[in-house]
Amino acid sequence: MKTHFIAIGGSAMHNLAIALKDKGYQVTGSDDAIFEPSKSRLEKKGILPEEMGWFPEKITSDIDAVILGMHAHQDNPELAKAKELGLKIYSYPEFLYEQSKSKTRVVIAGSHGKTTITSMILHVLNFHQKDVDYMVGAQLEGFDCMVKLTEDNDFMVLEGDEYLSSPIDLRSKFLLYQPNIALLSGIAWDHINVFKTSDDYIEQFRKFVASITPGGVLVYNEEDAEVVKVVESAENYFRKMPYKTPEYEISNGKVLLKTEMGDIPLSVFGAHNLLNLEGARHICHTLGIMDEEFYDAIMSFKGASKRLEKVEREDKGILYKDFAHAPSKVKAAVKAFCEQFKNEKKYGFLELHTYSSLNPVFLEQYDHAMDGLDEAIVFYSEDALKIKRMEPISPELIKEKFKNENLKVFTNAEELHAYWDLLDKTKGVYMMMSSGNFGGLDLTR
Repeated sequence: MKTHFIAIGGSAMHNLAIALKDKGYQVTGSDDAIFEPSKSRLEKKGILPEEMGWFPEKITSDIDAVILGMHAHQDNPELAKAKELGLKIYSYPEFLYEQSKSKTRVVIAGSHGKTTITSMILHVLNFHQKDVDYMVGAQLEGFDCMVKLTEDNDFMVLEGDEYLSSPIDLRSKFLLYQPNIALLSGIAWDHINVFKTSDDYIEQFRKFVASITPGGVLVYNEEDAEVVKVVESAENYFRKMPYKTPEYEISNGKVLLKTEMGDIPLSVFGAHNLLNLEGARHICHTLGIMDEEFYDAIMSFKGASKRLEKVEREDKGILYKDFAHAPSKVKAAVKAFCEQFKNEKKYGFLELHTYSSLNPVFLEQYDHAMDGLDEAIVFYSEDALKIKRMEPISPELIKEKFKNENLKVFTNAEELHAYWDLLDKTKGVYMMMSSGNFGGLDLTR
């Protein structure tokens, strides 16, 4: 089968391209910019484009499938050529469904926790050498490629994202998967650039639950009020399996999970991660993994990339980085950090750089998000606001919306870096929350 990727360099797209290459497909692609680690991975497989840009001449009538990434625009010249030739154009999730429609599809959805839960499930299955197809959005220890597609496996585990499928398919990605088994971890308004109101956002999850195949299974977080409302309002038939935060304690800096089999030591921390773990346990149970097998495997789970991930520093200081940027994720990460290091001086840094997080209306969602930290710092770039053509935001407004008068606010990367350089990283503990890089801050020294 001959496939062509428009915007092959994306974190999800390049993994799918590699998976298809490994499956024996003929793979080509284009992009206007490709960064690491995508660049090296594509080059290793021999499918890195020779030059950057869009080339309509690459689109020929013998291509079986064109896969369109979100990074491309509606007026992309390669897309126009594909339409002109009448080629079959797939969004990323649409193509994954085509590859998995004969399998049992397990879809992990939610505003927060879905990457970690998916990673936990895959870690446990891998530990017990149970082979499944999968797609997950973060790099996981022990996995070279985060997409796997085979002809023989019976199950496919998919991280279900509520964002749009492609520039020409404005459905949420997870609505295309039609899960047999689903998990819903939580609902908290996000992606304000696409979902203008909270109800518009929640509606995507109502549709997701409605897309569960008849007689399927939904594992859901019973501690999330919005999730419970969505589940209770569903009219389709499926088996409901609620879960909640399990009992645990922190002893000598180690998290111990309380179970009928005794205390299970974990390498991750935070109430939200224990809640994620419980959701993963329920899903694994539906896949034939017994509790004893689950606990045996989960002890060695160190976390998904950039999810409360410890950074090895030259000075041996204690520093964690987290992908948290949406309000619910920030609140969960801060709570976990404060609980784990309650006797230490705690520094928390948050970078605001997404469209939603820089929107004055959406900023209301960050109220008290940084409470509990001894030093709370928020950084956003005034240049980023100009690039996004957004109105300026004052530091005073940030403090008001966060409801934290002691908040330190930086709008200039150089000033932030100067403040950072003055801190003795061997004293206290540090958490850096961003899907960016704080204007190029080196966290290792």
